[in-house]
Amino acid sequence: MPRNIRTVSVVWVLFICLEFWTRLTSVGAAPLCTNAQAGCHVLSLANLFDRVIQHSARMHGISNDLHSEFEQYFLPSKNQIGRVSRNCHTSTIFTPNGKENAQRMAREELTEVILKLLLAWRDPLWHFHQSMAHHHDFNNFSSNKALEMSDMVHELRKGVEKVAEKMQILGIISNSVSSLASPEASIADSAEWRLMKDYDLLYCFRRDSNKVQNYLKILKCRIVPEHGC
Repeated sequence: MPRNIRTVSVVWVLFICLEFWTRLTSVGAAPLCTNAQAGCHVLSLANLFDRVIQHSARMHGISNDLHSEFEQYFLPSKNQIGRVSRNCHTSTIFTPNGKENAQRMAREELTEVILKLLLAWRDPLWHFHQSMAHHHDFNNFSSNKALEMSDMVHELRKGVEKVAEKMQILGIISNSVSSLASPEASIADSAEWRLMKDYDLLYCFRRDSNKVQNYLKILKCRIVPEHGC
């Protein structure tokens, strides 16, 4: 084969590959939606649940890692760990204890609990990151984890809102849950969390992120039990 023909062939193959990659990435970048809207992907309710559950698992994993690192840096003594308080600012939010109690709750109520918990951590995690940035003994990697948790809470809340919207469209829950999307429905602006120490704040978030993950799994298995339950 002449050299100029080989060159044209190689260029053509590269062009086809580039065109395919461009289309692939543009599809991946399209926003997700809960109904048939132009320019977005429609996911099933089961897929939406899977996404938020996976996201909540990653978020809880990061909170576990950061909690362990925080103990290593600032609470080297087990006696100190035993003396920290456990008064979480989210204690005013009614959360069911145990799987059975969560399963008894109405779907709307359990969805509301999840959204309330996520809304309540909007500002505290951001300020926790700011606090970590001023600790010279705390490495930048851990400080970035604190910022990542703050971003993940925001993204997870948006994801859960999409799940709630999808359930409303399908007639699974009432439209009352949508009112929780407003900042006024959250206790995030309460000054109570500002009085908490960093370790207590991190302990409480680890506890609440575990609750969110478990509640999402329970909610999914109640609504779409045929998908991985």
